Amino acid sequence: MANRTVKDAKSIRGTNPQYLVEKIIRSRIYDSKYWKEECFALTAELLVDKAMELRYIGGVFGGNVKPTPFICLTLKMLQIQPEKDIIVEFIKNEEFKYVRALGALYMRLTGTSLDCYKYLEPLFNDNRKLRQQNKQGQFQLIHMDEFIDSLLREERSCDVILPRIQKRHVLEENNELEAKISALEDDMDDGIETSEDDEIPPSKDETRKRQDDYERDRERHRDRDKRHSRSDKKSEREKRSRSRERDRRERKRSKSPRVYSHKDKEREKDRHRRDDRERDRERERDRDRRRERDRNRH
Repeated sequence: MANRTVKDAKSIRGTNPQYLVEKIIRSRIYDSKYWKEECFALTAELLVDKAMELRYIGGVFGGNVKPTPFICLTLKMLQIQPEKDIIVEFIKNEEFKYVRALGALYMRLTGTSLDCYKYLEPLFNDNRKLRQQNKQGQFQLIHMDEFIDSLLREERSCDVILPRIQKRHVLEENNELEAKISALEDDMDDGIETSEDDEIPPSKDETRKRQDDYERDRERHRDRDKRHSRSDKKSEREKRSRSRERDRRERKRSKSPRVYSHKDKEREKDRHRRDDRERDRERERDRDRRRERDRNRH
């Protein structure tokens, strides 16, 4: 009874909200001491007090799959399904960073694509540090904006599979979401003297055109690197072929006894000199190719 979802809960993406957490992790949470002692009979109002006591984020850890308090409270929120206004207040909470992280994860699990971008993207400006417990039980430091970026880009966070959401550019093309303006661009603009025309923000078409130009340049550089790589491999094969041919000629010449005249000796010296010049030219070409490849990379 204590582990059942509330009666008036709405299904999330056609399923029980608690089923968003995998069955094995869900069963481990139900058997944990924290769930039985701290999460029993929690309401939406009491949940806030428990969230303020959080000191780190994480999913499960250890060989016997122990759940963290953070993932236990996430499952409890899926079970009681608090109102959307409460979740928004969690996300907007600036005093308790782990309350904000808990609300962000719940919004990512249950919210629509539009809500996820609308409420989570402003948190990119929050660069506070968070303690995260990994699967080995060790703690590491990450930043809030890193955690939000993983929620929007990765397929899994805190050992929970995240539901799929629409790509941002699709929502922009449907005029459901405004074009994203990076805060880094604003900082760069502040350090450069601009005229009145430069202060006008770029339109959606200009922003999309810049992105397309950037993608084309990146593809062009990638193709050029591939061509240089193929030409280098081809030159290496030709070099090895010429070396093998010279070795065969040397072996054949050494096996067949002959009497060398003065002219033969001169021709032999000329041949050695030509071979030396050929090797010098080959080395020079290799150096030129390496310099050209380094310039293209820079």
